[in-house]
Amino acid sequence: MSEEKLTFKKKFLFGLSAFPDQLTYQIFQFLIFTFYFTVVLIPLDLMIITYVIWGIWNAVNDPMLGALSERTKHRGKWGKRKFFLLISIIPLCVMVVLMFYMPFYTSDKMLEFIYFLTTIVIFEFFYTMFDVNVNALFPEMFPNEKQRASANLFIKGLTVVALILSSLIPMIFISDYVPENDTQIPLIKSEYFTMAIVIAVFTLLISIPFLLKAIEEKVERAEDFEKRPSFFQSLKITLTNKTFVKFVIANTAVWYCFSILPMIIPIYAEFVIGGDLFAGGGSLIVGIALMLAFVIAALVLPIHKKLGFKYGMRKAFMITLGIWICTLFPFLFITGEAFQIAFILLIALQGFPLSGALFYVDILHADVIDEDAVKFGVKRSASFYGINAFIHRVSIILVILTIGLMFGNIGWDKQFDPLPSDPALVILGLKAIMVIFPSIALIIGLLSMKSYSLHGEKLEHIREELKKI
Repeated sequence: MSEEKLTFKKKFLFGLSAFPDQLTYQIFQFLIFTFYFTVVLIPLDLMIITYVIWGIWNAVNDPMLGALSERTKHRGKWGKRKFFLLISIIPLCVMVVLMFYMPFYTSDKMLEFIYFLTTIVIFEFFYTMFDVNVNALFPEMFPNEKQRASANLFIKGLTVVALILSSLIPMIFISDYVPENDTQIPLIKSEYFTMAIVIAVFTLLISIPFLLKAIEEKVERAEDFEKRPSFFQSLKITLTNKTFVKFVIANTAVWYCFSILPMIIPIYAEFVIGGDLFAGGGSLIVGIALMLAFVIAALVLPIHKKLGFKYGMRKAFMITLGIWICTLFPFLFITGEAFQIAFILLIALQGFPLSGALFYVDILHADVIDEDAVKFGVKRSASFYGINAFIHRVSIILVILTIGLMFGNIGWDKQFDPLPSDPALVILGLKAIMVIFPSIALIIGLLSMKSYSLHGEKLEHIREELKKI
């Protein structure tokens, strides 16, 4: 794509992909655990089993769909990436609704467990089909760092809008994320279901201009297609790429935080902070806090773009991870209703590192794909995104094991109890989940990026070589 063709319209339309990609997954990350654990009341041991099986499924699902996209020949006006995007969008929206619809009213938790597992596995299949292909388009449609940074500003800006909606829409339709007693459960179940319908319809409608107008794919020559390695060859090449492995370790650390923080925030707000802000429902304080975080994330995106060009994307990413750790530690020192405003402000501060992590990761990943393209003469974007998704989705297994470990030690090992017997222990456990474990993950990410070598002169050399081919 030439520099002249990178218009506002083109960047905006491509940025609309953030809604099906990020809105659906953020709702999944933010509310699915709270819904099934505190509303459906699935015991913690079955929750852990569900997430582990789901994680194992991802070990097959993500690289498989990435390889399938790579090995699919260009289909004329249907393209190859566009073909998978088109066939995935309606099933993705349907599964968003079904995940928050519990058709069974029974004391048999095994039936509810099977339904929960089935819906999230199918959701993940269609989400990955969409996600892998839309991400593969990014380095292919925007071939240099200047274009990628410019386009990514729109993509991540609209991603933040999607994240704002992921907190605003539930806040509008759900009176309380966590029921205070059993009598509230039927009403709250229906509110979750209504929220899911709204998310699905909105996602489908806003996907239409992206799917019809935003996608440009280069017609692949037969010799380019033949250069693509088989699935197992691709798997081996990708996993032995040291630059990629170091990037993925850091990205997995980031995704661990992306997963565990929204998952635990509603329960942290309920039991550590407590109270209903301004006499609103229990979801109000969380909704306000998350919306402020996402607004800040949108406002600081240009700052991250400047930092990236000034210090390099790798170093700016490392600075962001360090700042993220600093913004987490104050959560250790706030407890009780007197700290509701402090809680909101601290959540809002998360917007700065959240924005940076979103911005830098895609550009760094595209650099890794470019390095591989220089070596093999063809871009294998979907393969890299598939393997990357497989590895960083393993972070959700680490998240659920973290929560299982801590909940088991604070008295929630059998079934969620709205009135824990030892509130002090509960507060301590929730603070550890909110601060200590994410900080450890971010330190691991920092160390991995410190040894990441694709920057400076080496990166410039790769870019020059890429121009030649």
